[in-house]
Amino acid sequence: MKILYISQYFPPEAGATQTRAFENVRYLKSKGHDVTVLCEIPNHPAGIVFKGYRGRLYKQEMIEGIRVLYIRVFTSQKKNFLTRMAFYLSFMVGASMAGMLLLRQKFDLIYATSPPLPAAGAGLWISFYKKNPFFFEVRDLWPDSAIELGELKNSLVIIMAKKLEQMCYERATKVIVVTNGIEKTLKEQKQIPGSKVELIPNGATIDSFYRDKAGGERLRSDLGLDNKFIVLYAGILGIAQNLETLLKAANELRGCPDIHFLVAGAGPKKKELETMAARLELKNLDFIGERPRKDMPQLYSAVDAALVPLAKNDLFKHARPSKIFDAWSCETPVILGIDGEARQLLDQCGGGLFYLPDNYESLAQKVVEMRDMGEKKTRRMGRDARAYVETYHSRTLYAKKLEHIIRDL
Repeated sequence: MKILYISQYFPPEAGATQTRAFENVRYLKSKGHDVTVLCEIPNHPAGIVFKGYRGRLYKQEMIEGIRVLYIRVFTSQKKNFLTRMAFYLSFMVGASMAGMLLLRQKFDLIYATSPPLPAAGAGLWISFYKKNPFFFEVRDLWPDSAIELGELKNSLVIIMAKKLEQMCYERATKVIVVTNGIEKTLKEQKQIPGSKVELIPNGATIDSFYRDKAGGERLRSDLGLDNKFIVLYAGILGIAQNLETLLKAANELRGCPDIHFLVAGAGPKKKELETMAARLELKNLDFIGERPRKDMPQLYSAVDAALVPLAKNDLFKHARPSKIFDAWSCETPVILGIDGEARQLLDQCGGGLFYLPDNYESLAQKVVEMRDMGEKKTRRMGRDARAYVETYHSRTLYAKKLEHIIRDL
């Protein structure tokens, strides 16, 4: 089949959305499908266009036999409501125009992933224009989550976003969801027919994410953290993660000289968090910047635990962040601050400890508890988690399910 896969975010950008999209299209290509990806000129999350893409309205590349069309969007290092809306809407308009003017060939399927929801809006329009079936992938309940977190307050924009969401559901031949909670919400609250909804969760790329013991030891030494118990947060520094809790926990543990925290990533809250860390004079926490995905196995292998937090909100009870599976693939136990589905996964495999979301005292207590377990026990915990991911949460396994659904079409 000829498939147009629309994802605003795609490599060389790093992140869970980019990885999921790339693994899906790579598997579809391996099964003989002709896949074209439509995405933004790389700039996320800092809002700075990557070298090699600057000054271009669009750029086409071939990545492992997959045609990728990058289109220009509005970018800004300043993150507020207006710049975000311009960022999202410029992709929707640009992708829609590209679908009509640059991608003149026929497709058998338009596949669009959200959030951001305007990216699905582009897929919706192109599916109408080209008279193709439309698959709508829902990784988060947008705009519900943006409204709940206070990121979306304008009443007119909310009305328009909900209308766009409804149109996507109505048009979609299939709605692909990533968690049981989203599936339940769509069926029970949004009245989406069960025959439309397919669950394809997040998982791990187990062939490229594995424990790199030697590389991890070298990195620990390079960071000057030998003989430390290291806790890593790697990911977006945003509102949903409420990383102020991490900084408060680090402040609580400043009297434990053998415990050290690392923060790897970028995002809208970075400057604010760095200012808070400086104000608290945290000597036991370092911001080490954004790391390319290819370096993540070494980084996870260098630390003793991976922190996976989200703010305390019922909205996140259905969340399954992919960073859980990335850490487990590298045999690194997690310290999880998300109740709901993610906690159920943790309980199933015994791959770490749970702390109360937004509770820095609970987080500090669990860090100490894991340190006191000793390396032998935490290593066994990590190995068990890796085996669990291999059996139940391989991205290849889930991409295979997606390919079967597409073949049924």
